[in-house]
Order: sequence, then C-alpha cells, then structure tokens
Amino acid sequence: MFKAATSGPAKAITAHRLDNGLVVFLDAKGGWTLDVAEARVLDDEELDEALAYGEEQHDARIVLEPYAIDVIVTDGIPVPVRLREKIRAERGPTVAYGEAERAALTARARGEEGRQA
Repeated sequence: MFKAATSGPAKAITAHRLDNGLVVFLDAKGGWTLDVAEARVLDDEELDEALAYGEEQHDARIVLEPYAIDVIVTDGIPVPVRLREKIRAERGPTVAYGEAERAALTARARGEEGRQA
C-alpha cells in the first residue's frame, strides 16, 4: 500500500494537473513544474505549510491530491527516493504506451506553464 512521506530530511510536493493529468511538482515560486529537478525541496518545518498550499491548489481545481514525497538532493537536484515516485518523475508508465499523446501533452503543458502563475 502507498504511504506518503511524513518526516525526514528532504521532501517535495507532487500532484497531477487537473487540466491534463500530468505529474507535477511544487516549485519555489508556488507554481507547478513538470520537472522534479525544479521542485522546491522542503524540510520538516516547511512541510505543513506547503501541503496546506497544495490543498488550496486542489480546492481551486488546479491540481489533484497533492502529497509529500521523500527526495535525496544530489548535486543540487532533488531525486525521488521511492521507485513509484521515480517512475512518476520520469512521466511513467514503465511500458511504452501512448508515447505520442504523452509527448504532445508534455509539450503543450511546457508551453502553457510560462503564462500561468
């Protein structure tokens, strides 16, 4: 059974975008990025506030079900600890399926992110 991260040295917040279902990560500016390398790294003191913000974004129908994940910062880049989150960060699934659709959604989302707050 999946268990969200609750304590430890480093966390990031992840969710799915409501408009296209892509996996996103909370960034330092309060926006959502497709790239885990751009995710805001949180310590335990910041976690509750970031999760509350994620819930506000959920209530505003921007993202779905935000939650914390464990990350290890390697060379300044957050890397998910759990296999499930590594797969999500790579825009899984682990088998080739719908590659063209996923590429189109990702390209569209990257182009739109610059215009959204």
